[in-house]
Amino acid sequence: MTAAGRVLADEIARGGAIPFRRFMEVALYHPQHGYYRRRKDPFGIGGDFFTAEQLQPVFGLLMAARIRQLANAMGNPADFTVVELGAGRREMAPAFSEWRYVPVDIEAGEFPLRFRGVVFANEFFDALPVEAAIVRQGKYLERRVGFHDGRFQWETGGAVPAPIEQYLLRYGALPAAQSDDDDEDAERYRERTLVEAGTEALAWMERIAGALEEGYLFAIDYGYTRAETIRFPRGTLMSYRRHVAREDVLENPGEQDITAHVNFTALEEHGRQCGFHLESLQTLTRTLLEAGEPDQFASVLSAADAGEALRRRMQLKTMLAGMGETFRVLLARRGGGKTG
Repeated sequence: MTAAGRVLADEIARGGAIPFRRFMEVALYHPQHGYYRRRKDPFGIGGDFFTAEQLQPVFGLLMAARIRQLANAMGNPADFTVVELGAGRREMAPAFSEWRYVPVDIEAGEFPLRFRGVVFANEFFDALPVEAAIVRQGKYLERRVGFHDGRFQWETGGAVPAPIEQYLLRYGALPAAQSDDDDEDAERYRERTLVEAGTEALAWMERIAGALEEGYLFAIDYGYTRAETIRFPRGTLMSYRRHVAREDVLENPGEQDITAHVNFTALEEHGRQCGFHLESLQTLTRTLLEAGEPDQFASVLSAADAGEALRRRMQLKTMLAGMGETFRVLLARRGGGKTG
């Protein structure tokens, strides 16, 4: 059993099955044994997955170009700051060096109290712990994690707490009240549906809004809107280990990544309550094009030697044709006028 697994198994032995959110918190962020707290680097060829930030320098140059456009829209304030959420290995630091740069991770790094600029969140929200639920007879029941026969297993608990139900009713496509009770297909869909509630993401929206006097949230992630919820009847939880996607998120806690797709409708609507207004929700490809088209990507692709130039072209191709169509970018502004 993994070290994080022992922590979780002991906790379950003391108090019974635990909410999935607690399982995910320990598996990813336990101070000593969590996946993102271990000494082993989870990124790159020798790790479990790649992120766009590994496609350097092209990704960094394009993100800096887009943020430069946003700074221009704000009038280039002297105190313009880029706060990066989920900064990890600080791979974006060189790209953001022309501004005050503040790297922040969950439970690490100090989030500024007040600032103007951009909150850059690349694959941050998908790694936040989520609540898990299952639909039974039109009701949301909590999915908990127990430990039996030497392994972690799903258990169905009682009704989800009120804040979780409110989240799911507001930002999901269910439950029965939103479908025709006589529709047998809809009923079967409801009965087998697994869902997640990203309430911690909403808490981060509040935290960002409380500190950002003027500027933008620039969030890159994979996710869905409320209208697209029906595409995921088995939920969106996924694990990654050695570049292989795995559906068993309870296996090997602490030694594999766990993610949940981002509910962009929740971010947008809760963000509006916090004083943000949506500028755009689009593919990463569209954002990359907006960043690079003004000079036809010349500043990104230019290099001292042919080998480096070729490498940059391949990086750009990978982002535009691969990751770019998978990931979405939410851009929301707080304070000031709409960029347009």
